[in-house]
Amino acid sequence: MNQPSVIALGFFDGVHRGHAALLQRAVQRARELNVQSAVFTFDRPPKEVVTGKPVFLINSAEDRREIMQRLYGIERVILAPFDDNMMHCSWQDFITELLIRENGAVHLVAGHDYHFGYKNEGTPERLQEMCTKLGLGCDIIPKVEHDGITVSSTYIRTLVESGQLDRAAEFLGHRHCLSQIVRHGQRFGRTIGIPTINLSVPAHVLVPSHGVYITRVYLPDGRSYPGVTNVGTRPTVSDNGIITVETFLLDFDGDLYDQRIRLEFFSHLRGEQRFAGAEELKAQIHKDIDVARAYFAQINE
Repeated sequence: MNQPSVIALGFFDGVHRGHAALLQRAVQRARELNVQSAVFTFDRPPKEVVTGKPVFLINSAEDRREIMQRLYGIERVILAPFDDNMMHCSWQDFITELLIRENGAVHLVAGHDYHFGYKNEGTPERLQEMCTKLGLGCDIIPKVEHDGITVSSTYIRTLVESGQLDRAAEFLGHRHCLSQIVRHGQRFGRTIGIPTINLSVPAHVLVPSHGVYITRVYLPDGRSYPGVTNVGTRPTVSDNGIITVETFLLDFDGDLYDQRIRLEFFSHLRGEQRFAGAEELKAQIHKDIDVARAYFAQINE
């Protein structure tokens, strides 16, 4: 058996305010019981496997894990593969075999709408009943609202897709982020004196609405820098239609290639534009940089 654990259950896309209530309760219970705090989640959306159609998410699995550990102190994140065997696992075996026998569950935490097991036959009520029968603790967390709206991954996805990342942050409880390894791009930015770092968006992860954003970049050594990020196809300098995420870091000089960085989105600045040429594009980017600098001076972050 694995180390005794309080396990929070869910998919946790976005790791939003509603999820935070589960994670905070799991950490609280783990401290009370002097055991490990953990999360049991899947590496891909069950709906994607069941329907065979791609489901686009707020975060990659790696970002979900990182957010839960960094912001909420979860000690262990179990990213279980959702495959055919998992799809046909009964709700009873899900509790007794996966959670208790394989992962050491002594207390479970789930949301009010959590369903699990074959054909989603497991419900919060059945979870509580089984935990009582087996002598496990169980907390069912009610829905969480913000600004009169139920906090949900579905709603936050619409905000991210439409570029409303200020509002998305209100419902997430943190800034929307993308963590990736910096790769070589076409190096066009260097030719106009505005070098950028290039990130790719993982498959099946939502791309924010094309445009320019005020951002902040967090480096592996703990330093962070304000940034201006273009999300889109770079119509002024390219016609290949490939979506890129390119960021200019304010007041940074160095090489970040092959390093994993975290990009956090603060505010939408403007839509992506096609300019007459490189000089016009360069002038606009300098204006964007001035706006970003003033933005961070105002919020003092």
